[in-house]
Amino acid sequence: MTDTRSIPGRWVEGAGAVLGPLLLIAAVLTRIGADDFFPGQLAAYAADPGRMAVSYGLFAAGVVLLWPAVTALARRIAVTRPGWAGWGATLVVLGLFGRIFHAGVSHLAFQLVDELGLEAARRAVADTYGAFHVFKAASVCIMAGWIVLAAGAFRARVFGAGPLGVARCGALALGCALPLGVLKGSSDPISLLALAGLAAALVPFGLGLLRNGPAPRWWAVALTVALVPGAYVVGMLG
Repeated sequence: MTDTRSIPGRWVEGAGAVLGPLLLIAAVLTRIGADDFFPGQLAAYAADPGRMAVSYGLFAAGVVLLWPAVTALARRIAVTRPGWAGWGATLVVLGLFGRIFHAGVSHLAFQLVDELGLEAARRAVADTYGAFHVFKAASVCIMAGWIVLAAGAFRARVFGAGPLGVARCGALALGCALPLGVLKGSSDPISLLALAGLAAALVPFGLGLLRNGPAPRWWAVALTVALVPGAYVVGMLG
């Protein structure tokens, strides 16, 4: 039975499991047609900055929303397989941190296009692409985390013991196939397959979390709806 006292709570966890994969899919579909590597991504931004900004914004939001989904899934795994749960959740969340770092660098690269022009931005990115940063270590976590978490879900029978449960564990492991790095378009068939796998595993799990308990109070819903645009306005003013 779901622990309603868990942090950050089943509504945040369920919403993250449902919205996280869907936002990632929307992000990838928005940038389809652009070359997947950084010169093509910069050129696509120069040609249509609004589309690329929306795509990268959706992707970053989807990555952030995955962490509560991962904590909820790991808690279910930990009931019988605590070791797998701990390692899986830790690796996946570290990998999500790495992706957010990549998103920040990609955002800066797009601003270089605005300020310096496409060719100067391309040279700057090419000259600094291999620069050292501590998040290089997160690349291993990005690739391995979903596999470890999926193995834990399989061993704990979180998605069930039948063929459907096994298939959902395999779908979760496909998250490791999503390309990583700065200015990676991730709109190729492999990326779409990886994100479809995450959606197949996490969206039903999230819907189950949302259904398993009382509805939120009306004021909590109103506060949540107002929080997002309010935080955006405060951020812009700051």
